[in-house]
Formats: sequence, structure tokens, C-alpha cells
Amino acid sequence: MTEPAPQPDDAALIELGQRLDAAARRRLGRSLAIREVDAGSCNGCELEIHALNNIVYDLERFGLRFVASPRHADVLLVTGPVTVNMREALQRTYDATPAPKWVVAVGDCALDGGVFAGSYAVVGGVAKVVPVDLHIPGCPPTPQQLLSGLLALLQTTS
Repeated sequence: MTEPAPQPDDAALIELGQRLDAAARRRLGRSLAIREVDAGSCNGCELEIHALNNIVYDLERFGLRFVASPRHADVLLVTGPVTVNMREALQRTYDATPAPKWVVAVGDCALDGGVFAGSYAVVGGVAKVVPVDLHIPGCPPTPQQLLSGLLALLQTTS
């Protein structure tokens, strides 16, 4: 049996989106380009990030978009604890992203390794590999929390 989807607060989403778009244009002079990097997560955070592109949240209506290359990104949205095998890939992605750039650690695992902390296969949180500008807590954070986090990032770095 499928449960009905929760009804988003349309007014709050629209206001949040407009503030996010305005902050991006004020800070960068254009919309915000995001590159998502899975550094070893369980994919719970990715499901919420992907929801930003669905018809409920529709991230692009706010002038934000995901890009395929770090060379076109302003923000690296990193999920999961950084695994030993993803450490170099994350560092290379960070190095390939042009300045000004920001790193957002998404979810509890991205902070300190979460439930995977201490594993032989995990380096730790994202900050152990690249500098982090913002952490969005949650296991996983909701799409609205992700939007709020991106807005906070743009407002605090202006």
C-alpha cells in the first residue's frame, strides 16, 4: 500500500526558493551550480537530494541546477563518510572546482563518519579531506532543510 506524499507548504517553498535565487545572483551574479559527490554514503541523503529535482520541489525553478562536472560547479554537495577508496576522488573533485567554491557536507555521516565512524574502510567526515563551509545535519536531511542550508551558505558567505 502506498501512502500519499506529504503536502509541501507551497508558500514557504516559493519564498525560500526566491530568497535562494536572489542570494545566488547577488553573490555570484548568476544562478548556483551544484555538483553532488557521494563519498561513500548509504544513499539516504542522495534520495533527498534527488527529490530536489522532482515536481514537488523543482530546484531549477529557483535558478539552481545540478551540473555533471566539478569544473562548472560553485558548490560541492558531499554526502556520506569519506571512504578510503573515495578520498582521492573527493580531493581531485575539490581541486577541479574553480574558485570561489563552497563545500557543503550533507547528513550526519558527512560530519564525522556517523554510524560508519571507526570502520577500517572510512577516513571520517568530509572535513578530514577537504575544507567544509557548511554542514546540513540530518539522517537524512529533508529537501527543505537542504534548500535552507544552501540559502544559509549564500547569506553567510556574502
